[in-house]
Amino acid sequence: MTIASTSRPIPGPVTLSGRLSPEDVVRIGAGARVGLDGGALDRVAANRARLEGIVADGTPIYGITTGFGALVTERIAPEFHRRLQVNLLRSHAAGVGAPLPREVVRGAMAVRLNGLLRGHSGVRPVVLERVATLLNGGWTPVVPRTGSLGASGDLAPSAHAFLPLLGEGTVQAPDGEVLPGGRALAALDLEPLVLEAKEGLALINGTHFMAAVGALATVRARALLDTVDLVAAMTVDALRGAAPAFDARVHALKGLEGQMESARRIRAALDGSERIHHRGSARLQDAYSLRCAAQVHGAAREGFAFFARLVALDLDAVTDNPLVLDDPTEVISAGNFHGQSLALAFDTLRLALADLGTISERRTFRLVSPSLNGVLPAFLSPDAGASSGYMVVQYAAAALVGELRALAHPVSVDSIPTSDNQEDHVAMGMTGALMTLDAITHLERVVACELLCACQALDRDPGDAPGRRVAEAHAAVRDRVVALDEDRPPADDLAAVLDLVTDATLAGLLATPAGAPA
Repeated sequence: MTIASTSRPIPGPVTLSGRLSPEDVVRIGAGARVGLDGGALDRVAANRARLEGIVADGTPIYGITTGFGALVTERIAPEFHRRLQVNLLRSHAAGVGAPLPREVVRGAMAVRLNGLLRGHSGVRPVVLERVATLLNGGWTPVVPRTGSLGASGDLAPSAHAFLPLLGEGTVQAPDGEVLPGGRALAALDLEPLVLEAKEGLALINGTHFMAAVGALATVRARALLDTVDLVAAMTVDALRGAAPAFDARVHALKGLEGQMESARRIRAALDGSERIHHRGSARLQDAYSLRCAAQVHGAAREGFAFFARLVALDLDAVTDNPLVLDDPTEVISAGNFHGQSLALAFDTLRLALADLGTISERRTFRLVSPSLNGVLPAFLSPDAGASSGYMVVQYAAAALVGELRALAHPVSVDSIPTSDNQEDHVAMGMTGALMTLDAITHLERVVACELLCACQALDRDPGDAPGRRVAEAHAAVRDRVVALDEDRPPADDLAAVLDLVTDATLAGLLATPAGAPA
């Protein structure tokens, strides 16, 4: 079996030290090599020595001298400490469903390495070095999509991810072929890793899969927020909307940072337009989907800021259990593996994404509908009646919005107790994380629908120059899709312009001076 993967240039290496950005996770997910900071590895070794001293004293420690979860009351003799860690990985690899994307798995492994490098997890440096070797060799564990409850961390996916260190589990080779985990070790000339006390638990008991998805979502959603502003400006320009709604003084009176940022970007995109209505014109105000674009987009930016902050904190957090602390040396069982903060963050972002989809679809509706689009032809058709033009593009946007609304359902309140009620409140954060990736993909497609129709509308009502940034975005679309002169499958047009949304081409237009290369 081979898992298909796209071929992209591999980014430069990332050195892990206990500090990790969302952009770093994206780079590692795309194939970047990882290095381990020497000072951080020294901290890890010293922390391991402290743990070994506590274990030698006979102090009871969860997951080392006891069983796991509701089995915490079971005592484990020293001769079974290694076996306990191996059995943990084997028994917890209970995931089901299609494999997670390669970039998610690689990103999660990097986040786990980063947390372990903080030096509070009681593992040996060799464990981290083996994970890095697996990543740098291009071998990616095959991890089923479903199985994590987000507390006690991402147990099932993590068990699948780290079983290959033992020569078990399943891996994806650099060429995409799916093979037994032992084949990866053989290719790297490694023996199976022998786990010592605590090490299996440290590998799987954390929020690293949720955090990795959060990092990927952060980068994608940030670019998408900028793109939505630009595409909204294109629609305002195409419909000859009223510019005063985006006056900086108006938005300063509200005082919401996200709203002021969206208004600024929409103004920048419209700069130089000969189409929009200014003060003193007969066009006093537009429908909400145009006039209130900055308010709605700005609210989404505020939700995103909340989301991005919580993700950034988790990327650098120590999220396993128990923790090996120093000054004084002590092992504490607690709950940093609980992913409620991330679960709430994902739920918040999905609500914002659904609302952005709703307002974008309403603008698409106005662009194509003859009762609302002014001088434009019905459904932007070259020959309305005989041709349907982009009528059903709006249908597609509406269908996507329907799914976005379903995906917006909060899951962070849907706790289902596990492990004989020892784990009686779980976060469901990984469910929310994967729903968020789906929601971003849906919104990208909704925005592509608006983009396609806005460009067609500009072509159907020529004569006055649009804003300079609007013109650049229009040209980027026309490099890929010619104007609609007769009916053809809009699906092909949408696929062609979608790349401009997903690769941040349009988002980049507002980050560079007008007329300069994006």
